[in-house]
Amino acid sequence: MKKPTLTPVGGKAVPENKDAEIFYRDLEIDTLARTLWGEARGEGHSGMEAVAHVILNRVKVAEERGGKYWWGSDIISVCQKPYQFSCWNRSDPNYQKLTYIDEKDIYFATAKRISRRVILGAIPDPTGGATHYHTDSIRPYWAKREVPLCTIGRHLFYRLL
Repeated sequence: MKKPTLTPVGGKAVPENKDAEIFYRDLEIDTLARTLWGEARGEGHSGMEAVAHVILNRVKVAEERGGKYWWGSDIISVCQKPYQFSCWNRSDPNYQKLTYIDEKDIYFATAKRISRRVILGAIPDPTGGATHYHTDSIRPYWAKREVPLCTIGRHLFYRLL
């Protein structure tokens, strides 16, 4: 019987001798990049960087609260928390595209590069600690009485706790 292997979204099988920590970091980068592609590919570098920081800010909040928070505690769980980043909702038109996109797409290649750099701390947070955002074309219920920290491209950013 053949031993099963883990296969991340995108299709590469995990070599048995690859360090688990490096593999998990690759999954984090891939998941973050897919989220940036699905949520902000039309917003350029600055928009993708800002959305990446919202995700990392949520992870930081979870760490500050003992490693747990309702939206998840690490990059993957934060990105894929149901109804937080719409590109991961199976009913969203981006979801199918998201699962098959690869680095041949210039926007995904850019999102992957930004993901690596944000995780390494090489890109400062342009949002001022934002944990939420929305496009300027909508006004979600949670933003009704809130004042945005900043606007980057077509996204408004907030810190809500």
